[in-house]
Amino acid sequence: MTYEAMQEKLKTRLKATRFAHSMGVADAAVFLAKRFNVDTNKARIAGLLHDCARQYPNDRLIFEARKRNITFGAVEESMPLLLHGYIGAQLIKEEYDVDDEAIAQAIYRHTVGGANMTDLDKIIYFADMIEPGRNYPAVEHLRNLAKIASLNEMVLAGLSQSIEFVLQKGHLIHPDTVIARNEILLLNHENK
Repeated sequence: MTYEAMQEKLKTRLKATRFAHSMGVADAAVFLAKRFNVDTNKARIAGLLHDCARQYPNDRLIFEARKRNITFGAVEESMPLLLHGYIGAQLIKEEYDVDDEAIAQAIYRHTVGGANMTDLDKIIYFADMIEPGRNYPAVEHLRNLAKIASLNEMVLAGLSQSIEFVLQKGHLIHPDTVIARNEILLLNHENK
């Protein structure tokens, strides 16, 4: 399936605002991929399709995950929205003919991060936070980091911002977010 065909199909499955967000993430992902010498085609596809499972309402995500034999824990059970990345990682193959493990993994991890994140994983995670339609207090700071900071510095700031946001909301913090943040901190410590 061509990128344009993916766009057209996605446009029919998502609300207009979610589709616009997906286009913005694709553009931000390409910008970051160029900056950090990562495959721009993979970044563009992963950015476009990262929220493809948002075609399902939140109350259906647990059913869709179980239907695909996706394992998940208590955090996802209590916050089913977190499952959309896991489902999307399989949906890209089912509905968009994308059979690429790197793209699938980046989509799987785009919401909460994870252990041993690849550069593509980090780019999609961060592009989702800074795309042009996002509007929250720290977004301009993160957008500025996208232009000047290293990939790990950017993602560390993004993970920290995400944890702060979740804490303020009084929600559970996904262990994969903590793992991803700690790995970058440890890597930075080792490199000093």
